[in-house]
Amino acid sequence: MSETITQKPKKIPQLLLLPITGLLHLLMNISDLFMDFIQRRVGIQGMAYIFVLPNMVFFAMFSLLPLLINFYYAFTGGVKPLPQDRFPVGTGNFDILLECGNYLDPNSCRADLFWRGLQNTIWYVIFEVGAILIFSVLTAVILNQNIKGRGFFRSVFFYPTLLSSVVIALLWKWILQREGILNASLTPFGFEPINFLLDANWSRFWVIFIGVWAKVGFYTLIVLAGLQAIPNTLYEAAKIDGAGRGASFRHITLPLLKPSLIVVLVLTFIRAVQVFDHVFVMTGGGPGTATQYIVQYIYNIGFATSLQNFGLAAAASILLGLILVILTIIQMRVTGSGEE
Repeated sequence: MSETITQKPKKIPQLLLLPITGLLHLLMNISDLFMDFIQRRVGIQGMAYIFVLPNMVFFAMFSLLPLLINFYYAFTGGVKPLPQDRFPVGTGNFDILLECGNYLDPNSCRADLFWRGLQNTIWYVIFEVGAILIFSVLTAVILNQNIKGRGFFRSVFFYPTLLSSVVIALLWKWILQREGILNASLTPFGFEPINFLLDANWSRFWVIFIGVWAKVGFYTLIVLAGLQAIPNTLYEAAKIDGAGRGASFRHITLPLLKPSLIVVLVLTFIRAVQVFDHVFVMTGGGPGTATQYIVQYIYNIGFATSLQNFGLAAAASILLGLILVILTIIQMRVTGSGEE
């Protein structure tokens, strides 16, 4: 016969816990004494700055300092990465980026890839921002109705927002490749397999489509919050006056949704200008330069090419930053005037 021996889990003796609890109490007392000492030195109002100080230190280390180094790189040249090994070139990097025979023709520019990326970005912004505005309003209006499973559909539309951009790109790349799910679904109906990611027009369409698909749920919630803030009494009064759904939408919904739509417009504009991750994973900027946008140009010229030019990449990033600053100023002006 075989005997099974079961052992009860050993309990930690109380005598061993005493030193641990004593150490914790000692540390808490030391921290209390330390904070009391600081409060006596800086006062109660000064404690706010003490609590903010750790965050400011991290901000200075990982945001402010890299920003200052980036400005320094933009006005220096050379292939060496260390700041002390670089030499000043003034506005030379900006002159290279802005030197063009015709700004509408990237081939006439010295930094042709920069202007091609900027041109691609402009078209991407126009189509993605427009599509997100239309679909977020349409989806929010539908989800604001008293329909069955409304909570479920709200979750479904918001779910892609929770996914990483890399995960989304890999998922759709798996669907769109020549041997992917989409072609496998079309071939039984007599369609030839399409190289969606190797055709310039198809690749442009799909990177915009996926960008809209991944982000529209977040902006739908913003618009939905704006819709729920509109009093129902306004719609009831309009109905009594004989206004239909179309007239109520034009004269009540859209005007009162203006603050929410401004937020959606500015946020989508800024994020669209900075598009990089899902496009880089899906197409790598190809085919050719069909889906190479401005952020990828900065990445390529700074890190991914054999002829690295940190100064040119830094100058391009500053130009991109200026565009975003202008967008922020416009947002402040428009929202400020709207509040007035």
